[in-house]
Amino acid sequence: MTAGTYKDTSAFPDPVYKETVLRPLFDGAKDHHIEGFRLIDRAHLVMLHETGILTIEQARPIAQALEAIDREVDVSTLTYTGEVEDFFFLIEKELRKRLGPDLAGRLHTARSRNDIDHTLFKLGLKDRIDPLLERLVRLAETLASVAERESNTLIVAYTHGQPAQPTVFGHYLSAVLETLLRDIARLEAARDIVDRSPMGAAAITTSGFPIDRDRMARLLGFSRPLQNSYGCIASIDYITSTYSAIQLIFLHLGRFIQDLQFWTSFEVGQIYVPNAFVQISSIMPQKRNPVPIEHMRHLASQTAGRAQAMLTIMHNTPFTDMNDSEGESQGFGYGAFESGARVLDLLAALVPALRINPDRVRQNIRRSCITVTELADSLVRLEGLSFREAHEIAAEVSRSVVAVEGDIAADGYEVFQGAFERCTNRQTGIDKAQFAKIVSPENFVAVRDRFGGPAPGALSQAIEGYNQEISAIRNRMQETAQRARTSAQDLQSRFAALLGGR
Repeated sequence: MTAGTYKDTSAFPDPVYKETVLRPLFDGAKDHHIEGFRLIDRAHLVMLHETGILTIEQARPIAQALEAIDREVDVSTLTYTGEVEDFFFLIEKELRKRLGPDLAGRLHTARSRNDIDHTLFKLGLKDRIDPLLERLVRLAETLASVAERESNTLIVAYTHGQPAQPTVFGHYLSAVLETLLRDIARLEAARDIVDRSPMGAAAITTSGFPIDRDRMARLLGFSRPLQNSYGCIASIDYITSTYSAIQLIFLHLGRFIQDLQFWTSFEVGQIYVPNAFVQISSIMPQKRNPVPIEHMRHLASQTAGRAQAMLTIMHNTPFTDMNDSEGESQGFGYGAFESGARVLDLLAALVPALRINPDRVRQNIRRSCITVTELADSLVRLEGLSFREAHEIAAEVSRSVVAVEGDIAADGYEVFQGAFERCTNRQTGIDKAQFAKIVSPENFVAVRDRFGGPAPGALSQAIEGYNQEISAIRNRMQETAQRARTSAQDLQSRFAALLGGR
């Protein structure tokens, strides 16, 4: 049978399609995008009137009908029936009920569900990125404050899972903070892409009507319109840039959280977690389990995984408007913001409560002989040796001290004297007191006063710079928030004027 002779007696929507696709999409729009729909309708109506596309006689009753719908329709009680395709058509149906098809249909002049949808999704992302940025900046401020507090607190730094060198906790936290600030910059850059309005692109190619895309963007609180109209409905880099940034944030924080897990273990024990963040075993009364760290770790992984899933969903999709990037995908992605917020809140509460166990740090420094690098460096500076010669002497000292489970300052000098003479055929000019100072962890940190190092001067300068960077981020966030408030007030006043002062 040919298509021309086939008689299609089916009615939209198919019951299975209704339950598997249309109802979830309707519920997603109802849960996430109602306020966005409301703003877009009002802003578009204001713009149509300001450009002369609609007269006041046309615009005013539409405004009044929109206000009546807001007042009379309780969206939370709505159930999808299949009478209309989606939430957009539900609003149009309500307008037609109040205004008739001719006047109601004029609101849709020069726009499409294509540009409406991507504008909705961008509004939804901005509403989630901004609170996430607030939490990230709060964590950055916390890390800077604790880094300053712990700027003289010795810890063991590890490489390859083994004790490597002494540093201070403030230096370690500053490294975490510095990475976080770069992550914040990536999310700010993503937000700038999100902050470009698609409205006015219509289906693909804009419109023959004299619309004002810049005005529409400003009314909705965007910084500017996205220029190319095809890109407005096809270039989903606002999604990929946002979730790429989120994935990196929680991948990087997960590494920090893993260190906290390792450093709180009984065998390492250089971090003490206070009782408020410790759960006990149901059967082993001696155990102190820092369970919040585990929750942060798996929540960070869930967040990174959800973000990665969003990138996978976008992979190999056509460069056009398509459902892959729309309602259900957007709703799925919002889960990354929810789990990520939990990680950031918990981390910002935990970090200030952490304390370094100085006795365990001293014990681990002594047992691992990790200050011996400075002995090699000092031999180069004080005795004029090559670093390779100095390294061989320092290696012999550390092997001997570790073998007897000794302390390098108390037990290493005689071994050092012998190793130095065998290597150089002369006696060292370094006496026992000077040797003990050279291999002390305090000296190890103090002499590393280079840019980016852990010594007090270098670390203080770094923290000051971080605080300035955080302050600049805060200022940008405040400017963005003020622009949004100004836009909202402008839209409210312009819409009220259309209502006729009601």
